[in-house]
Amino acid sequence: MTRKIGIIGMGNVGAAAAHYIVAAGLTDDLVLIDSNEKKVAADALDFQDAMANLPVHTNIVFNDYQALADADVIISALGNIQLQDNPNNDRFAELPFTSVEATKVAQKLKEIGFNGVMVVISNPVDVITSIYQSITGLPKERVIGTGTLLDSARMKRAVGRQLQLDPRSVQGYNLGEHGNSQFTAWSTVRVLGTSLTTYLEENQVSLDLEALDHEAKVGGHTVFAGKKYTNYGVATAAVSLAIAILSDAHTELPVSNYREEYQTYLSYPAVVGRKGILQQVQLDLTEEELAKLQISADYIKQKYQEVLETRS
Repeated sequence: MTRKIGIIGMGNVGAAAAHYIVAAGLTDDLVLIDSNEKKVAADALDFQDAMANLPVHTNIVFNDYQALADADVIISALGNIQLQDNPNNDRFAELPFTSVEATKVAQKLKEIGFNGVMVVISNPVDVITSIYQSITGLPKERVIGTGTLLDSARMKRAVGRQLQLDPRSVQGYNLGEHGNSQFTAWSTVRVLGTSLTTYLEENQVSLDLEALDHEAKVGGHTVFAGKKYTNYGVATAAVSLAIAILSDAHTELPVSNYREEYQTYLSYPAVVGRKGILQQVQLDLTEEELAKLQISADYIKQKYQEVLETRS
């Protein structure tokens, strides 16, 4: 059985994700979709030109929605990055654009009978994930946002740098919105298998947790300020999630998934596999962390409700 991934939106992020997939040979068939016909045709040709120098082969199709009907995973990377250049560093600045475009795409996917798993990068990701699920009618567990998968990685990088450790030696989560209301759940953070608090005490080290939380939260804005877009970190997060689905990995990841107790999509760890969200994890959070998560959930719901009101 062949593996097939689709990418909708071949801007900076979509192209980076496609390159990762092609270079590593992560799928047999790759479908690229973009409203800019010349750009997506050029990308497809560029990847095909690379094929002779790669140890793997990928069949590439572009701008054929029908080819997405039997895709295992579709990555939504559509967006308008220029809208991110705003004084408040607010990902919701893209909402007027992405809500309309995601609605169009979701309707097309419903028409062709797509029945795989959606991976959503498009910002603001929690609301756009909600839109995709609502319009496609796919089960909630098969529509997933990358959420704080990248933000959690930024936290690991920041903590690891301070402790002079590889970020993979740090475990833990940023939770809530992939945006300004997210937070690092320090009660979940472990270093070399030990709780962060215990590790700091045993090694007589202190960290400015507030500063590290802020660094993880604004990491994307820092990258954006330097080159006016982000791509490698979020593309890697999206492909990592897509491959966890494609390979039925049963991996625990902090992704945007629908949490019934909050009545919204938000980032919270879940076990991911071939059918999407296989199991939702239940963390033992502090009262302060639970309060922050509720604030984040309420904000996401408010913004999604505003989208619904503009439709009516």
